[in-house]
Amino acid sequence: MSLAETAASVSGAFDSIPIIDLGCASTHEERAALARQIRDACMNVGFFYIKNHGIPDETIDKIFSVMKAFFSLPVEAKMKLHHRQGAHYRGFEPLLDSNIDPTNRGDLYEGFMIGWEELVPKDDDVINADKNIMVFPNLWPTEPAGFREAFINYYHAALGVGRVLQRLFALALDLPGTYFDDKLKRYPMMRGLHYPPQTGPEDDGIIGIGAHSDFECFSILWQEPGIQALQILNSEKEWINATPIPGTLVINIGDLLSRWTNDIFRSTVHRAINRSGVRRYSIPMFIGANPHVEVEPLPSCVSPERPARYETITSGEYVRKHIQEMYQRSRTTSDGVAKE
Repeated sequence: MSLAETAASVSGAFDSIPIIDLGCASTHEERAALARQIRDACMNVGFFYIKNHGIPDETIDKIFSVMKAFFSLPVEAKMKLHHRQGAHYRGFEPLLDSNIDPTNRGDLYEGFMIGWEELVPKDDDVINADKNIMVFPNLWPTEPAGFREAFINYYHAALGVGRVLQRLFALALDLPGTYFDDKLKRYPMMRGLHYPPQTGPEDDGIIGIGAHSDFECFSILWQEPGIQALQILNSEKEWINATPIPGTLVINIGDLLSRWTNDIFRSTVHRAINRSGVRRYSIPMFIGANPHVEVEPLPSCVSPERPARYETITSGEYVRKHIQEMYQRSRTTSDGVAKE
């Protein structure tokens, strides 16, 4: 049965999120079985947990520690690294700096965004070998000690997970395992996020992060154990908790990979609401396509019964438009007056 035929029987009325073991892929048969599990998860839910992902506990513990220390600094100290002072949104994002859901009034999180950087900088770090792609410098705080090292070490470890996943996604789509190797970014963006406890009324239009689907191809999320905040929306309009499971990462499909697969892979709406009474931390990495790559439905995902749903668009054009809208919405007040 073709991918398009299989998709016709998918309802999206899930009530749980599958857990997939990445450690079971040492043989060709095991990789094929793993790819089938991933395909089912991407078609039915659009989210899945992965265990045995290979990121050392020590690497996670260090970035968690420096995040807590940095976000505890006075706002004035953090604002010296505001992302509008840098390039391509790198740096600090204060509370309510973005608004991803246009029906809301703002997103209640602080963030710190970074892109590619070697732990030991090279003279040519600003330009890489990929045509038409620039690597821009990150902004770094002087405190806490070890912040840069912890962020970069985790970044490279998560990037390694992304490279494993992109090949499994290709196999899940009945493509050669290397299909996405020259199309997906070698230099994705990553955020450390801090969600303070949400104490306002539930209908005030300000939550941790509003309902949305991710813009890029797929995301790799570490979330702090023991604090429930992330929820995903099924086809019955029910919010399903993505409860943190120790030792796992959460993977979700984004809009671009959904477009590429003609909506066979599901880009699921999700949100974060922190009513735990304590601070909550998470680390998403966003794996996208290189800006010049043209995204159009794959032939294997199109059929007479499922014609192509999207026109061709470049990755850069799509993502840039959505990011600009997200930050532009944050520059207006609830009564629509632009902020200075």
